[in-house]
Amino acid sequence: MSRLEARKPPLFISESLSSDAVSQSLSLLSEILKSSYGPAGRLKQLHNGVGGCVCTTSQSSALLGLLSVSQPVLRVLTASVRNHVSRFSDCGLFTAILCCGFIENFRNLNVAPFTVIKISKHLLSLCMDHLKSEACGCRVSVDFGSVETLICLVRSILTSKPGCMLNKTEVDHLTSLVLKAFIFTVPCHVETNAVLGKCVIVPVKGRRVVESTVLPGLLIETPELHLGKPLAVKRTGSNMIKIALFSVSMSGDGFNSEEGTIAVHHGVSLEVSELNQLLNVGKQLVKDEVGLVVCQKVMHPSLKQYLKENSVIAVDRAGLSLMEPLGRMTGNRPPITSIHSLSPGCYGSLKDLCIESFSSKHFLHLIPEDTVICSLILCNRSETAWDELKRVCETAEHVLQLTVKEPLALLGGGCTEIHLASYIRHKSSGLPASTFKDLDCSQTQYQLVADGFCRSLESVARSLCHDGEEILTDTVYGHCWFIPSGSPCVSRWSDLVSKCSCGVNGNTEDLSWRFLRGQSGSSVTQGCSKEPSVKVAGLLTLDCFAAKCSGLQVALETANLILDLSYIIEDQN
Repeated sequence: MSRLEARKPPLFISESLSSDAVSQSLSLLSEILKSSYGPAGRLKQLHNGVGGCVCTTSQSSALLGLLSVSQPVLRVLTASVRNHVSRFSDCGLFTAILCCGFIENFRNLNVAPFTVIKISKHLLSLCMDHLKSEACGCRVSVDFGSVETLICLVRSILTSKPGCMLNKTEVDHLTSLVLKAFIFTVPCHVETNAVLGKCVIVPVKGRRVVESTVLPGLLIETPELHLGKPLAVKRTGSNMIKIALFSVSMSGDGFNSEEGTIAVHHGVSLEVSELNQLLNVGKQLVKDEVGLVVCQKVMHPSLKQYLKENSVIAVDRAGLSLMEPLGRMTGNRPPITSIHSLSPGCYGSLKDLCIESFSSKHFLHLIPEDTVICSLILCNRSETAWDELKRVCETAEHVLQLTVKEPLALLGGGCTEIHLASYIRHKSSGLPASTFKDLDCSQTQYQLVADGFCRSLESVARSLCHDGEEILTDTVYGHCWFIPSGSPCVSRWSDLVSKCSCGVNGNTEDLSWRFLRGQSGSSVTQGCSKEPSVKVAGLLTLDCFAAKCSGLQVALETANLILDLSYIIEDQN
């Protein structure tokens, strides 16, 4: 009993945001995120300090998932952003940087946190109303009857991550592949509750990116099948291939001692009995004219041999990740979960089977009748670049799915953030006195919070600069324009800038440019042009509408939650 220690009381920490440790940690996290942002963002290398896998990335999903965060305040922030990324896949860095900006700009105001929260919520509602209105110039309608806007959207995602190490030719090639894969997943026959299909990414590392391709259906790696040998497969009378999909082990060791005890008669071998049952299943499959058997787990060699002798192709170790798309593609849903009973309706069907070869790998290509499942054979030169590219392609697919639900996009390159800041300054300067009364604040307090809100938005745009560029903002459209570092002094800014960073507006008119260096900006004098002066599809930079709107909301709500924290209670036991 002498070794037992008395329980320590919990540690109460008040005014957590004012502590030096929290301030330094927040500032460090903000700098890590800002330096990773955008096409010119710097890569980060993360490892756990005791060996293991090393990750080189600039993506929020990897950064926030691997960073070790000990401060409770920062854990709230990173958990909130990771939840946003899990739902939208995009705008993770935007959300995190903006949240850090809100906290840094709001906490030093001489305004009570409760008042800051009320005013900032009102400012958020102004932003959301503007973004969702037809008059918003940051919004771009996405027409699925034309691929131009979709190409811009996918290209913007692919070029935003330098870790993919793509050149222009590779970006063009992958953009067309991602769009082709997405089109494969759209059902041909629209139903009341239509569901988009799935693109399965097949890794081929050590090959050139331009060797990547998209195929309808699914690829299952099968080293035992060779390209030179003809593929003899049994077909039904309608020239279809019947498929049986098993999620249960067919290895012959189905009994698990942990599940209980089993009584076996003297002289009866459990292994032989199990094998006989498997062979009976094989006979039933042959009788039912099944041409392909796919097992998620291991299949007994004797069963595989029996099926092969009867012109039935058997594939085992397919893995859990392929079961859902396989079942959906073949109509074999749910998969067979027992080897003791096979009903006539438990099978699916395929249009065709063939063998494909990529690099040194051989795959069985399952071709369906109606394509809503496809395979993206994704190549890249190194494992690090491939991992980064895989995450980017998955993000692009998810963004396209979100865009189907809400066919809108937002202007990228920092222009939406600068435009929103200009809009808020313009809107907040002309509010009626009744607004301040409803919010129970003074006009001075409102302007202080509004200025912090706008500076936070502008800081996100400034985070796109990593090489000493200067940022100009115009007072006509409220967009941002980048001037390369070391540019010569000129009498007219139009001699240095040809278009804004999103590519919508050109320098064909006097836009009254001003430097954006952290000071209060200027409000726009008119709405953003509805007809862009630059109409070349490849020059437009676009962001996902749903993801960015959610990121804006999540950033402010998380910042307000952190600002409202009075105590942090830590258990010391």
